[in-house]
Amino acid sequence: VQLQASGGGLVQAGGSLRLSCAASGVTLDSSSVGWFRQAPGKRREGVSCISSAGLIFYKESLRGRFTISRDNAKNTVYLQMNSLKPEDTPVYYCAIRRARAYSSTWRDFTLYEFWGQGTQVTVSS
Repeated sequence: VQLQASGGGLVQAGGSLRLSCAASGVTLDSSSVGWFRQAPGKRREGVSCISSAGLIFYKESLRGRFTISRDNAKNTVYLQMNSLKPEDTPVYYCAIRRARAYSSTWRDFTLYEFWGQGTQVTVSS
């Protein structure tokens, strides 16, 4: 199983980016896919997740600005990020778990089995 995260970059505050998580060796529509981010010295936090059942979860403070979606034909999950703020800056990771994700568990990064390499997002003020 390999996950390839891409789409990060440098953007001004208020701008947008779309992150992609392309998978090989696994079918994403049968897995739960999460996006996480981690700033230096901080704990990895859950940003969003789309479960194997199609349920979608967001970190509450990001709801309305971030949108997760899945393209089954391309075996890719996307994270559209709008109205970016400097605090959205850390490295973003995608990860999958074969078990179904629930509202009480999707944020727990220890439950994810496979991880992409991370993509850096930098939002300048």
